[in-house]
Amino acid sequence: MAEELLIQMKDISKNFGFVKALEDIDFDVHPNEILGLVGENGAGKSTLIKILVGVYPPDKGEMFLEGEKVNFSSPGDARKKGIEPIYQDLALFEEMSIERNIFAGREPTKPVLGRLLRFIDKQKMRQESVSILEGLDIKLESTKKLVKFLSGGQRQTVAIGRALCFQAKVLVMDEPTASLGINEANRILELVKRLKEEEGISVILISHNLPHVFSVADRFIVLRLGKVVGNKTKEETNIGEITALITGSEIS
Repeated sequence: MAEELLIQMKDISKNFGFVKALEDIDFDVHPNEILGLVGENGAGKSTLIKILVGVYPPDKGEMFLEGEKVNFSSPGDARKKGIEPIYQDLALFEEMSIERNIFAGREPTKPVLGRLLRFIDKQKMRQESVSILEGLDIKLESTKKLVKFLSGGQRQTVAIGRALCFQAKVLVMDEPTASLGINEANRILELVKRLKEEEGISVILISHNLPHVFSVADRFIVLRLGKVVGNKTKEETNIGEITALITGSEIS
């Protein structure tokens, strides 16, 4: 039932000219769940997620959020409903501080000269940034530090902090461990689990690294050539079967 799900996408199709990117996709996310969305390049993962976050409209199908039918015409619409994407390039501003990145485009303001003008409330921005990062068990020298001086794992944390700052219900994480070393990748995976266990946030995890996905995900949806070919809980599958579903090969 739609009301039991956090997200439900029904019969979603999307064409680009004569190319069928998605065909009659059913996709759902449960509350407090880490969902692994996997498939080879060209399987339709990015198109599906871009429909979810409001980049593309579907050609056909319906979408529900907590049982309510929704239509997103922009990523801003999706963010207002608590769906926050964290793309592989993270979309951070290199020459801006951690705190400015966390609040980018949504900076808190305070009135000056009565109510004639409003300036950015830097103190509130700094205090809330510190609180968010400490809640993620991340301690940095200063939230004034420029993002260009952060490691890959620290940048991922800033992007996650930005999403949490605005009370995300669902995080969509695209290849969050790509280009990270072993230790930083493990820290990000542990953070994903904490987001679910301590914050109650559902996470859609998109990755080609199946061992990473398998270590944290509760369930897997497999796309191949624009169709869902597998929807399995961790308890009823294994990496070998998920790999076979991705590639379309026989399970040995």
